[in-house]
Amino acid sequence: MVKTPSEKWQEGISSYRKKCQKILLASHSLRYVGLINEYGRTMTGIIKPGTNVFLKSEPARNEFFLISTLLSMRRTNGYTIGDLDFAMFKHNKVTLLAFQRKEGIYYVSVNKNVSPNSLSKIISKIKKLI
Repeated sequence: MVKTPSEKWQEGISSYRKKCQKILLASHSLRYVGLINEYGRTMTGIIKPGTNVFLKSEPARNEFFLISTLLSMRRTNGYTIGDLDFAMFKHNKVTLLAFQRKEGIYYVSVNKNVSPNSLSKIISKIKKLI
């Protein structure tokens, strides 16, 4: 039986969600893992249970749009300086990681108290999973 475009889309989203779940399990320091498209729309995302959410719906949407725009514009330089491995945004309350891949941008929120060594290990684990 031939699958409809809607069924193919749902299967894709389901596989991305499973990948996000695996990433979330990679470390107890992870707070949120999501996949956003080039327009900043959330394709799937998982908040770790019991996590205090810093951004409500509208500010989160703006944050995702900002990150996706930044990385999309930066992609044009990839031919000259090489592909982007990941981007890290260090805030007072949280560290954000963004991994640009063909399916979208994996957006990962990490607790602020993670040591640089632990953060490096988390990044390595995530890169293996995606």
